[in-house]
Amino acid sequence: MTISSEQDIDGLQEIGRVVALTIAEMKRCAQAGMTTKELDEIGEQVLRSNGTVSAPKKVFNFPGHTCISLNRNIAHGIPGSTVIQAGDLINVDVCAEKDGYIADAGHSFQIPPYTHAITQLCQHTHNTMMNVISALKHGVRINEIGRIMQAEAARGGYKVIQNLCSHGVGRAIHESPEILPVYNKHDKRMLKEGMVITIEPFLSTGADYVVEQSDGWTLRLPDNSLAAQHEHTIIITKDKPIIVTVA
Repeated sequence: MTISSEQDIDGLQEIGRVVALTIAEMKRCAQAGMTTKELDEIGEQVLRSNGTVSAPKKVFNFPGHTCISLNRNIAHGIPGSTVIQAGDLINVDVCAEKDGYIADAGHSFQIPPYTHAITQLCQHTHNTMMNVISALKHGVRINEIGRIMQAEAARGGYKVIQNLCSHGVGRAIHESPEILPVYNKHDKRMLKEGMVITIEPFLSTGADYVVEQSDGWTLRLPDNSLAAQHEHTIIITKDKPIIVTVA
């Protein structure tokens, strides 16, 4: 969507706040021995208590309130009976709607005990997201997003997952523009003031693509590598973007 009023900004910041709170509470509660369904129920409680609903569940009948992905499963994981284990790499992705506004965010972290390799992967992915966001404003080419993601991934010794993209958001879960995570010199599109988009790098220790599983949702790495994702919903301005998915 494109912002047309202060009401739009307020609405996006409110749903963004709830999304951020939900992720923070799920991360705080996540522990070895609980199932991903139990963790999802914690997220659902936060969403409901703040007057919001899961957008993927409402729109697509996704079989959960949040997406919870473990280890080689990197995105769109279905909450269920899987038991979280010590040392697991976990990704929590929350997309929610309130009063017609939608915000989307994701966060990868490790269940203790921590290992340097996974901690470094998660931190570098987060830094990549923030470095991209800090470079964006009205008039910047959209392909700059992919260029920075690729450069930051290479600097850390990682690969970019190329078939998972950033995208427009705000009134629907996925809107235009679709934003590639790699540089395309032929893409002449520009960011414009008021655009609402996600920035979500997926960085991997090996593979550069994911494969959809037979459940029709879960996206898994095809090898034994690991990947992390961090995601914010932002509003493009003439200066630095407004990050709406913060508590």
